[in-house]
Amino acid sequence: MDLPTARKFLQENHRACIAVRQKDGLPQMTLVTPGIDAEGRVILTSRGTTYKVKHLRRDPRVSMLIFGEQYSGSKFVQIHGTAEVIDLPEAMEGLIYWYKTVRGEHKNWGDYKKQMTDEKRVLVRITIEKVGPQSVKRV
Repeated sequence: MDLPTARKFLQENHRACIAVRQKDGLPQMTLVTPGIDAEGRVILTSRGTTYKVKHLRRDPRVSMLIFGEQYSGSKFVQIHGTAEVIDLPEAMEGLIYWYKTVRGEHKNWGDYKKQMTDEKRVLVRITIEKVGPQSVKRV
């Protein structure tokens, strides 16, 4: 799989499991709802107080499995990359962009902005460095 194909898949599929590294090196995995920004980076939102964000601030390496509508038999894409955590107020424009691309129009953007602020939301932006799945040649 190549990077443009992975990005197209991400535009249409918003179910994923992200793996970040805990302090001891073991993975911490969480279900997330990713989107993709205009520059082709994966974007997602999280409360800034989660372990996922704490781990990303310490070690920005990320792996993610993005899958289609059906869990079984669905196509999937695996990505690896480097994340950056963007805090409010700088994150607000990206949080709005994420919502529009993943969920559509919000009925009240003022309420949405207040909720993002109250929940101390951050935008996680991931630069994709490697994609898969890769075929394994059988010998």
